[in-house]
Amino acid sequence: MKSFVALFALIAVAQTNSFFSEEELNNEFFKFKNEYGRFYSNAQEEQYRREIFASNLEFITRHNREALAGRQTFTVGINNFTDITNEEFRRTMNGYRKLSAHSLAGSVHTDEDVLGLPDTVDWTTKGVVTPIKFQDVCASGWAFAAIASIEGQHALKTGKLVSLSEQNLIDCSRPEGNQGCGGGSINNAFQYVIDNKGIDTESSYRYFGIDQYCEFKKSSVGATIKSFTDVKTNSELALQTAVANVGPISVVIDASKNSFQFYQSGIYYDPSCSSTILDHGTTVVGYGTLNGVAYWKVKNSFGAWWGEKGYILMSRNMNNQCGIASKASYPNL
Repeated sequence: MKSFVALFALIAVAQTNSFFSEEELNNEFFKFKNEYGRFYSNAQEEQYRREIFASNLEFITRHNREALAGRQTFTVGINNFTDITNEEFRRTMNGYRKLSAHSLAGSVHTDEDVLGLPDTVDWTTKGVVTPIKFQDVCASGWAFAAIASIEGQHALKTGKLVSLSEQNLIDCSRPEGNQGCGGGSINNAFQYVIDNKGIDTESSYRYFGIDQYCEFKKSSVGATIKSFTDVKTNSELALQTAVANVGPISVVIDASKNSFQFYQSGIYYDPSCSSTILDHGTTVVGYGTLNGVAYWKVKNSFGAWWGEKGYILMSRNMNNQCGIASKASYPNL
């Protein structure tokens, strides 16, 4: 981990685990360290991380028992975030910033006529969605969300799927109000691409997950956009028409819950999720129904090991669950 948390903080972490013996817990922690390449700075930090792992493992076990009993619609599991606290997760991974002083808005997509739309849409099968990416320990989900929708629109217009540079946005869009790995806004990212007359390709401007000097090269531009459009606020019907008729749509959600941190599979629904306090940029790439339950298919930037190979199915038409329709937008080429 980037920093060592003092041992006295152990008092904030559960000291016992009612689901596992010490031997079982040690075995699980050993497997976790091997799978995710964990090396701690000293024995104290390792003990601290082990206690966090134990607490998180208890949450995972409790939740999955409820899922097995039919009281949850999704499962959670051990992943790269299992030895960090939820506060650490939110601070390092969830970087959407409203930036009200610099808030930018586009024209508004108001179409809510879903009659005649397909029951299922999945843009990942149409050659317009790049493979899952990993933002690392950088609160840059806003950049990945913006890039994914630009990639989609560029592919739909040109017939060529080009991976574009999130690092370009992280390093260069501060004049538009973004803060690099400290967070940012999707619409501000779109505005940068407009102002800059393009965004570089991923191959020419590699991702490092840290703040750097801007190294944009005009000769390496992979796509341009002319403007951006906001989807009607809080309207899942408008979001559905946008996904069906436009393509992948950038959205901002509440991704702050432990249940999101450890999401593994199924249709995500957490009644404590906020529709107004939003902290993470993602991209809706489809929608459908599974076993009678409506969902949005969402591309995340936590790596392919997270969730359903990097994706999450989020509840659809459930009162704007997690704010999925609160702040949606897309670029216009």
